[in-house]
Amino acid sequence: MPLTVSIITITYNAERFLERTIQSIVAQQATDFEYIVIDGASTDGTLGIIRQYESRITSWVSEPDQGLYDAMNKGLHRARGQYVWFMNAGDELYDPQTLSRLLEHIDATSADVLYSDALFVRDDGGRRSGAPVGLRSAVTPHALPHTLTWRDMALGMKVCHQAFVVKRALAPDYPTNNLSADLDWEIQCLKAAQTVEFLPFVLCRYLIGGLSVQQHRRSLTDRFKVLVKHFGLLPTLINHGKILWRSAQLKKRESATSL
Repeated sequence: MPLTVSIITITYNAERFLERTIQSIVAQQATDFEYIVIDGASTDGTLGIIRQYESRITSWVSEPDQGLYDAMNKGLHRARGQYVWFMNAGDELYDPQTLSRLLEHIDATSADVLYSDALFVRDDGGRRSGAPVGLRSAVTPHALPHTLTWRDMALGMKVCHQAFVVKRALAPDYPTNNLSADLDWEIQCLKAAQTVEFLPFVLCRYLIGGLSVQQHRRSLTDRFKVLVKHFGLLPTLINHGKILWRSAQLKKRESATSL
């Protein structure tokens, strides 16, 4: 019988955070999954951590790549599970029952895409889970619809990538030259999906501060390109006006709260 879920971790020089990710996966009270680690030829202690848990990792590789999304494509191509789920270095499955609950929903619905909210946690600089900040839907302007379609992405990414599980047969390769490739990937998956299910439990703990945060200006430009591709130029220009207004309102509320 084929495996149900392939969990894939992408890492590069992440020795401070990788162990928390691996521990959250090996603690799962389920066995119907494989765990794949794709490392970009790290030069710190990352490989030592991978080897420490090697008996619990189904497949891993450490070699140079062309960036995050090239590595994610490598993970997709290695995966054998019916579904793929990315949980990158620093991110964690929410608790030891998370995978079992996900598998129950897969067995019951066989949905093409399953998604949920994500708990944001701080980068405390250690190997253990950081302090919780709050649910993504509560601390960002991205309200989480319970009946998600690709058109819900017109104002940006509604679902955290680590809270998005999709059938591997529907999952395209990521574009490797766009910092918002995860947004493009989710939209393509939703366009291909016949059934999409909201999960009434949190799938992951998401470590704040990733590649797109570190290169914020370029990620905004790349997001614009993705949205034009799927929604057209004029609607995207109008929607970016809404995004700017929403951002200004959020900053105003934050300033009022801090007074």
